[in-house]
Amino acid sequence: MVGYDPGLKHSALSTTDVAMAGSLSGLVTRAMTSPFDVIKIRFQLQIEQLSPQNPLAKYHGILQAAKLILKEEGLPSFWKGHIPAQLMSVGFGAVQFVTFELFTEFVHNTTTYNAQDPMVHFICGGFAACTASLTNQPLDTLRTRFAAQGEPKVYKTLRHAIVTMYKTEGPLTFYRGLTPTMIAIFPYAGLQFSFYNILKRVYEWAMPAARWKRGNVKNLVCGSCAGVISKTMTYPFDLFKKRLQVGGFERARMAFGQVRTYNGLLDCVVQIVRDEGPKGFFKGLSPSLVKAALATGFTFFWYELFCGLLALKTSARSTGHES
Repeated sequence: MVGYDPGLKHSALSTTDVAMAGSLSGLVTRAMTSPFDVIKIRFQLQIEQLSPQNPLAKYHGILQAAKLILKEEGLPSFWKGHIPAQLMSVGFGAVQFVTFELFTEFVHNTTTYNAQDPMVHFICGGFAACTASLTNQPLDTLRTRFAAQGEPKVYKTLRHAIVTMYKTEGPLTFYRGLTPTMIAIFPYAGLQFSFYNILKRVYEWAMPAARWKRGNVKNLVCGSCAGVISKTMTYPFDLFKKRLQVGGFERARMAFGQVRTYNGLLDCVVQIVRDEGPKGFFKGLSPSLVKAALATGFTFFWYELFCGLLALKTSARSTGHES
């Protein structure tokens, strides 16, 4: 049900239904995976090596970081920035899935390519995610700022953060990290959609019997695997984005260790290589992969589930009208 399928024209969902399914999918998934996102961001922003042998390192492992954050900041800290993150997830999910459906339908109707071809899913998935990222980048920056700050908080509320950032840093600050975001999101989302498509076919080939009984499990497993593959291949750009998004926010990072200021994407890359080595590009990869597996798996799982429920509702309504 992900992407335009000419064989399901009779049960096709409206754009509103697709947007609703995408939004609900993003909302539920974000609530479930927020703690891993907070830990991942803390790892990405730490200059010191992520190692228990380094006495200057505040964080050096998922479990250690979770215990320390819980001790110093309390349980709610794992959902820091949750309001802008939820707004971003709801908006991103709606825009991404609607544009993906429209792009795949356009390709099917205007070219000789089949809308369910993995390469079509790669290209359309990439463009859909770029569209969603461009519209939701300010919320992503706000989410990162909230997740990055410790105690006492620099930003008390979402409104306070928006007003403060606008007054002190200007409107363009909400688009910090946009360049690595756009560079990374195309292949990341494209690989997600294409591998999800491929893995579902492999799953169905490997386990053809009673296929309908395993639909939800199939969507979860294939989505999780697609998320791990795509995240691993594009991870450094996610780290660059996070480092750039907290530029101008240095005072809130003092308690976490060393602080760096970057003059753009290239300077960020050069400083990381110089100060942290090539391994610095993959800081936070472990919680990121856990989060990617859960987030992507549940995103597709919930999206297909909600699409199925909305399709049943539409079908029931049509049957009622016909009778």
